Amino acid sequence: MRILVVEDDAGIAAGLRTNLQQRGYAVDVCDGVASAWGALRVERFDAVLLDLGLADGDGGELLRRLRLSPAPGAGAPQILPDPSTPVLIVTARDQVHQRIAGLDQGADDYLAKPFDIDELDARLRALLRRAAGRASPTLRYADIEMDPAARTVHQGGKLVEMSPREFSVLLVLLEARGRVLSRQQIEERLYSWDAAIESNAVEVHIHHLRRKLGSACIQTMRGVGYFMPQEPSA
Repeated sequence: MRILVVEDDAGIAAGLRTNLQQRGYAVDVCDGVASAWGALRVERFDAVLLDLGLADGDGGELLRRLRLSPAPGAGAPQILPDPSTPVLIVTARDQVHQRIAGLDQGADDYLAKPFDIDELDARLRALLRRAAGRASPTLRYADIEMDPAARTVHQGGKLVEMSPREFSVLLVLLEARGRVLSRQQIEERLYSWDAAIESNAVEVHIHHLRRKLGSACIQTMRGVGYFMPQEPSA
């Protein structure tokens, strides 16, 4: 899943990037309101980690602008920035009235610095789970059980070994079950701006997943993309 970190302290930003990447996230970093707004206008992120005290303004203003962005009409394609993007405020402002203000401005969660990276990861997983419309911490599909917290996949009760990138591709497709995703859409969810992407990387990962989970698990719509059927085959 792709995360935008908005943080002007270079050391904190670098630490967040490293720790989140180790947990399987694709991470991009902006150091101010202007650069973050520009990123949100051209890229789709699964969640935003937002500091409030930024060098060029207050992060709360960025949050207000995001929430006031127009939402698409019924049946219309999603436009950017996406006003429903989950936002987790991560800030040194830890007073109760400041927490209340941040949540009332539209934040989905609020975490005061200093914090434990494991708690941050757990809060991110909860945000992403709610954004996907599911209550269970695990995903089930036929005889496949996926645990994003432990980053494990079991099929028929047996552990299936897979690379971090294979796990991420499977998670993206499983969250979007029933919808066809193009290679570009999958890449946008998996890779940050500075990542080197092989031209056939997605195809290779899907080939490996089919070999491990069964060829019917992930299907191809020729010329469009890949999908997992809404209802798994018997």
